[in-house]
Amino acid sequence: QHASSPAAAVSISLPPSALPYLLISLGILYQQIENSTMAPLSTLFTSAALLATGASAFTAPSQSTAVRPSTKLYENFGFEFAEDQVENTPQIILGEANYKKWVNSVDPDNMLNRQYAVLTRVRELGLLEKTAELGILSKLEKNGLTLEKAEALLPKLEELGVLSLVANNQQLLINGVAPLAVEGAPLLLPVVAGALDIGPSAFFLAAAGAGGLDAYLFASGAEVPFIGLPAGAVAGLLLVPLTVVSAGVGVALGSLKN
Repeated sequence: QHASSPAAAVSISLPPSALPYLLISLGILYQQIENSTMAPLSTLFTSAALLATGASAFTAPSQSTAVRPSTKLYENFGFEFAEDQVENTPQIILGEANYKKWVNSVDPDNMLNRQYAVLTRVRELGLLEKTAELGILSKLEKNGLTLEKAEALLPKLEELGVLSLVANNQQLLINGVAPLAVEGAPLLLPVVAGALDIGPSAFFLAAAGAGGLDAYLFASGAEVPFIGLPAGAVAGLLLVPLTVVSAGVGVALGSLKN
């Protein structure tokens, strides 16, 4: 009856899920008032508390709650104009592992999964026979590298992480380093045998020669014909590793003799 007065008008904003609970509470309050014109104050306070509890129980959560960002990754890097790989790529070739598996099923002798046949090429090139003919193993023993010392080096290599590095990069070593070492071995073996006859000084001389040649190419500003790239940078791809390996072998042989 007094809802038309401005003072009695109250606006309550509650979620839809709270409406049934509040209707039940209002029904209980109305029934108690109707049965007794002078309802006890304790009954009225109990019903009012029930209404307040129902309203507070369904209070909407605070909007200040931090929203956790999504960690989902997209092949299109989030750009709207980029295509979604999941939508446009068949599941059988989605991802590197699935793609390699599918390529193997189509052509087992494919370039993607093909590995360099190290043992086959060693046998075809006769590297073991040439190593024996040049006496490389006996020359290594004369320089102090015996089988016992080689076995003793394995724990030290493991401590330095060399063996773990080799184990974790087998694919790169087999298809990247092995072809260069094996295919070039027929030319390198006679040079290595001659250097072992001289001793560590031969490897230090080779390191100095390779490093000095690369430094000269950089200083002279020479360029590779037709492509115009600095000769020092191009030749350094071979000369710098050769310098490091030669110096390392010289240091190792020197320490073995000592």
